[in-house]
Amino acid sequence: MARALIDRGWRVSVVHVDEARRFITHTAVHFFSLPRGAAPALEPYLATLVEPSGPIRLTRMIRATAAMTDRLLTEAPAVLERIGATAVLADAVEPAGPLIARKLDLPFAVAVTGLPLLREADVPPPFLGWRYRADAVGRFRNRSGYAVTDWLMRPVTRVLDARRRDWGLTPEDKLPCIQIAQCPRGLDYPRRDVPPDFFYGSPWRAEETEDFHAPDDPRPLVFCSLGTLQGSRRALFATMAEACARVGARAVIGHGGGLSVAEEAGLPGDPLVRAFWPQAAVLRRCSAAILHGGFNSVLDALAAGVPIVALPIGFEQPGTAARLVRIGAGRMLSPRRLSVRALADALQDVMVRPGYRAAARSIAAEIASGEGADRAAAAITAALASPA
Repeated sequence: MARALIDRGWRVSVVHVDEARRFITHTAVHFFSLPRGAAPALEPYLATLVEPSGPIRLTRMIRATAAMTDRLLTEAPAVLERIGATAVLADAVEPAGPLIARKLDLPFAVAVTGLPLLREADVPPPFLGWRYRADAVGRFRNRSGYAVTDWLMRPVTRVLDARRRDWGLTPEDKLPCIQIAQCPRGLDYPRRDVPPDFFYGSPWRAEETEDFHAPDDPRPLVFCSLGTLQGSRRALFATMAEACARVGARAVIGHGGGLSVAEEAGLPGDPLVRAFWPQAAVLRRCSAAILHGGFNSVLDALAAGVPIVALPIGFEQPGTAARLVRIGAGRMLSPRRLSVRALADALQDVMVRPGYRAAARSIAAEIASGEGADRAAAAITAALASPA
């Protein structure tokens, strides 16, 4: 997205804790750290995200999220003023960005990198794997889900409310110029009340320069990934690799650096294993994927027309998996106490029955027509350049 905005004449700067600097790999993208310095902040925060399930872990994660939001609210406004920012592009899951923009009276856009967070009576909270029900029972269930969500998110809400009071703002002071999503419309649940400033889209991807040369092997390939936070789950990778072998396939495992060399070598089923693969290139040569339901990996698999067996662990992964099931592009299993047999049966199902691949290819066609980051950057530029 930053590259696409730069191509349209923007000067793009990322403002965050100093440890986030390592993620900025494009030389034209500037990075400015929060002024508190290089004290560890990001790594301890990411450590709370590795085990997001369970009441104690969930509470700890929400408190850590509130602390990060509070730090951004405290330190980022002065940085934005110092660098002469004229607009803000904020991620939908970090509420500090819009509030800072409102304090500085800057136009702002919201980047929806995961599932849309639009609250609607017929649509359950995005982090729950509930199926879509547009009836009284579904709406009652969803109201309960949102009520629990609001209760759990009180630490973040208190931080935001306190800052609004300090800055003399109200929740209705200013709306974003535009909300632009990576999510294709066809992947989301049906909606009745999409705001006029909200736009569905397609994945924001740079073209990969590395190709994948498939081995000379008649077995079909299955891409297996648990994203960058959950890659140390060696037992779950072993179940994936063995399930692939049981159906006559070969696993291509990307663990994000979570496994040691010895753990890689000990995986069953003769898998191809690396920390990172050129994901899009690999998926184009795969017959199926076994994923944790992380949004970017799911989008990459769907863009390649590949059906998915989803093993959601936390965050919005159950909600993403439920949407895959609804559109017929995949199956969903719980990773807890998962057996090789259950996973092999689900994998065989999505590989053999043509309806799964047909559904994935339908979303692939929508993604291909969406023009990714280029169209999103054009929409953001048009909105932020419009008169207030």
